[in-house]
Amino acid sequence: MHKRTLGRGLEVSAVGLGAMGMSMSYGPNPGDRQEMIGVLRYAVEHGVTFIDTAEVYGPYANEELVGEAIAPMRDQAVVATKFG
Repeated sequence: MHKRTLGRGLEVSAVGLGAMGMSMSYGPNPGDRQEMIGVLRYAVEHGVTFIDTAEVYGPYANEELVGEAIAPMRDQAVVATKFG
């Protein structure tokens, strides 16, 4: 996986994973929670280290989903979130 350096040395994968659709927006049922956790973990296990979420994707539900998913591998991922 190619990497990118953000700011003053934060290294992330060149390919990121946007988690918005895992809790809202794309259809009436974004997917089973356990399946979405599996997708997030699979992505990190395969080199995707940049995950995007936001408070408004739920609200809070998406950040909680991402947090639960990457908890066992927290040192391998960077989470970007937005607020306001």
